[in-house]
Amino acid sequence: MKSLTQLLKCVLYESSTWCHVSADQDYKTILARIEHEGLSFLTITLPDFGKDFERSLDLGQVDHTLFTGFRRGKGELPLFLGGYLGLVFDRDTGRLLDDPSLIAIQCLRQITLMFGKIELPCTSAREFAAVKKFVECEKEIRAAEQNLDGPTKSAFSRISTLLWSETFSAADEAVFYGDLVPRHGPGSTAEKLLGNQKYYQREWTTRLEPYFPFMESLASSYSLALANLDDAVFLEPGSERPVRVVLVPKTLKTPRIIAIEPTCMQYAQQAIRHVLEEGFRRFDFPRSLINYDSQVPNQDLARVGSLTGEYATLDLSEASDRVSNRHVRLLLANHPHLLGAVDACRSRKADIPYGFGVRRLAKYASMGSALCFPFEALVFCTVVFLGIERELKRQLTRKDIYSFLGRVRVYGDDIIVPVEYTSSVIMSLESFGYKVNMRKSFWSGNFRESCGKEYYRGHDVTLARVRRVLPTSRKDAEEIASLVSLRNLLFGYGYWRTCKDLDEVIERFIPFPATLPESPALGKRSSLGYETHGTTVSTQSPFVKAVVLKSTLPVSTLDGYAALMKFFIHGGQETYVFGQEIKTPDVKHLQRSGRPVSVDIKYRRVSPF
Repeated sequence: MKSLTQLLKCVLYESSTWCHVSADQDYKTILARIEHEGLSFLTITLPDFGKDFERSLDLGQVDHTLFTGFRRGKGELPLFLGGYLGLVFDRDTGRLLDDPSLIAIQCLRQITLMFGKIELPCTSAREFAAVKKFVECEKEIRAAEQNLDGPTKSAFSRISTLLWSETFSAADEAVFYGDLVPRHGPGSTAEKLLGNQKYYQREWTTRLEPYFPFMESLASSYSLALANLDDAVFLEPGSERPVRVVLVPKTLKTPRIIAIEPTCMQYAQQAIRHVLEEGFRRFDFPRSLINYDSQVPNQDLARVGSLTGEYATLDLSEASDRVSNRHVRLLLANHPHLLGAVDACRSRKADIPYGFGVRRLAKYASMGSALCFPFEALVFCTVVFLGIERELKRQLTRKDIYSFLGRVRVYGDDIIVPVEYTSSVIMSLESFGYKVNMRKSFWSGNFRESCGKEYYRGHDVTLARVRRVLPTSRKDAEEIASLVSLRNLLFGYGYWRTCKDLDEVIERFIPFPATLPESPALGKRSSLGYETHGTTVSTQSPFVKAVVLKSTLPVSTLDGYAALMKFFIHGGQETYVFGQEIKTPDVKHLQRSGRPVSVDIKYRRVSPF
């Protein structure tokens, strides 16, 4: 914790030189609060201060309900970080200045929010509270389903047809003609099968059989399927394996809850996901409204919204856990083959920890299902247009939908709509049981955020976040890589003095030469470009001696007909996601497969660019 405090001190004092304010009293307050509250001051209290600051920007003033827990001076502003706040808000009235300091806004966000998403395990009490909230969410979903009246359901189905009929018809046809190709993902499953072990699985459900026949889905030939039929286990609906609900680190405040699917369900879900995503890229409406190949369209609209006030950015709480199965069924009501396949590969029960046991689910799926992300985007976008229709007080036409392309965008739970429809869209979302996070939704001021980018009056005020604790030895490969990434982000935002201190920390563990961003090396960004340590004899290209990340896949051997089945599915190649990159393993993927079990750093010669 001392190292994190020292990092905050560096950022705080460098920010004070930019804004020409004193940071001494602020740092004393930080030390006192850390001594009293511990690490939670950095990871919970300080980020809450930053969120209240963002809310104040949106409201145009410092409301008396904000910045609770921090003493105020004679005016309306908190004493803590008051020097920075005084460059943005009037000290006496708390109202936003006509020309607030963009530098102060950037600095306040960097100081207060940088530790908000650091991956740390929560206490047992916080984990229990998160699981309890997960269970209570199920009750709220059922209540919201009962509140939907007939006209609302009818309007939802009609708008769904307007938006997605081409996409769903293509997928429906693929289901009807048996053109679905199941495939395994890289993650774990409810049975705890990893990597290539999944190709030996013989557990199937009777619900899957009409759409994903066992004889065709789990063997490379009918003769082989018949030979292994005696080993197959067919589960009736009442005896199906439930999803396994687990908690993974997200922030110190709350964990992330995911549901690990049974192998057969995940296998089939990937097939439907593939045909849906083909439709997202192929047809105009999904390509322009929800296609998630890139976050840039959302980010661009957020920037324009911050500059002109034309667009609102909305964020949903517990987004994936609130998409009802009934909403998905209503969405697909006119496409019976697709609806049947989607329902067949949906897990109906969940094994919930902390003594809650196995429970039937009202939600369509939690994070962990391959279909969670596409269907939440489809449902949210449909509800958004339902809200727009209510505001217009007339039924939408295809011509109307075309007029909104480039003005409405949904990426997961990040929603962007024209600001004049904000109230109606929020009302529509809440009528379906979704919760709009008002602390992260913006439409009245000049601050906007979407898909990891934040803007104020068209200026990028995105901050560099600390994702992991600082390393303590060279063995902490992931922590070192995370620190290098943080250092380079801070360099891009102008925190050069802080970067100099971080360079000293990093150089205790690894060589740290200057490289360009495209280099595979863990190198520093520099205004002087890159350095070289020699020239490769064979190619006469420069190289630099540096460390690179090396991931190790788990040992998972596959041979015989199971290996042949993998070849037919993947065409001889298998891809998996590592970080933000899609990696393609070498020819040894039949010996090693799955998510990396360890990450190490290796010292070698690499290109500096």
